[in-house]
Amino acid sequence: MSRQHENHILQAKEELQKELVQASAYIVQLEEKFYESQRTGLDLLKELKHAEMEIESLKAYIVDLKSRIAVYIPVKNDTIDKKIAEYINNYPDR
Repeated sequence: MSRQHENHILQAKEELQKELVQASAYIVQLEEKFYESQRTGLDLLKELKHAEMEIESLKAYIVDLKSRIAVYIPVKNDTIDKKIAEYINNYPDR
């Protein structure tokens, strides 16, 4: 009877070891997926930052172009004059 009990315990031990190996492999797969998602997120953030920098550069270029073709150039540090210039320079029939 004790041999049967011992065999039963050994079988249970082997089954637990198999389950442990499977669980470990599953955890490794999950960690790899998590790492890949983090890396993808970082790549997307880098691309977004680059796009934002390019947008800011293009905005500055547009402002520069608008200032070159301005009909009315405002006095610096005068907010009212700047608004008047913005209206005159952006008016469709100027």
